[in-house]
Amino acid sequence: MKYEYTIAEVTLHSQRDLVALGLKGFKPFESQGGVADCSLHFAEELSANSFTITKNIAKSYIAEAQTDAIFARTTTGYIYSIKSVDSNEYNTIFHIDTSTNTITTNIVCNTLLDVALLRFGLWIMFGVVIAPKGGIAIHSSAITHNDRAILFLGESGTGKSTHTRLWREHIEGATLLNDDSPILRIVDGEVRIYGSPWSGKTPCYKNVNYPIAGFCRLSQAPHNKIRPLRSIAAIGAVLPSCPPQFANDNDLQDAICRTLGEVLRSVAVYHLECLPNSEAAELSFNTIMGDA
Repeated sequence: MKYEYTIAEVTLHSQRDLVALGLKGFKPFESQGGVADCSLHFAEELSANSFTITKNIAKSYIAEAQTDAIFARTTTGYIYSIKSVDSNEYNTIFHIDTSTNTITTNIVCNTLLDVALLRFGLWIMFGVVIAPKGGIAIHSSAITHNDRAILFLGESGTGKSTHTRLWREHIEGATLLNDDSPILRIVDGEVRIYGSPWSGKTPCYKNVNYPIAGFCRLSQAPHNKIRPLRSIAAIGAVLPSCPPQFANDNDLQDAICRTLGEVLRSVAVYHLECLPNSEAAELSFNTIMGDA
């Protein structure tokens, strides 16, 4: 059986049933046909030696899996290699051929860890696909109200999920769209945010999209105070929430900066210093929705 998945106007054609692999978050994005912008293939004999690496872009640590990973350019696209827990070799491979937007991986999902790595590898490769198309996977918690969305930004542990929970508890009509990595896109000149299969620890997988009313970067404080950000400060508030693996690749980072430049011409950015209380949620709601 073959499934197709559409996420923010990009379709994944899979040679396996991803839902059976445990990726239930992909199910709401199943499409009923159409031309795929991105294909996913499994090749269990795949190895890093199958590709010629031209530049190592970034090395990172996947805390959940306690593994290292390397993101690099190849002669045909990009490769993301993960070192398995019980190995010293980077033997879990994701590669995208950017001439065909074909993702190939050798991962065999026998464990929950394998499923988690598959999800993360697909997120990296999906980000490569959408960057030149004006799309960005934004690390944020996205809340909707009255058919508009607000993205709350911040480092892990800042309180994004707490703040959007406070919205749902104290602001009538507020609904969570995604709690980790919604997809930003510019559609017919309008900046919109899409649900995605990547929602962190909160299972919220909605195949819907909304215009963005604003961005809000959070920081913890002994008080509640919000202010608008302009120009360089606005870019500085949003850019850190874009995929960090892309920062050292000129093509990917230039594409993201071009998209953000266009986005921030029409979407406001705020900084909220806050306590984890209802007053903070009401302050951000009244300010951002009132200004939008």
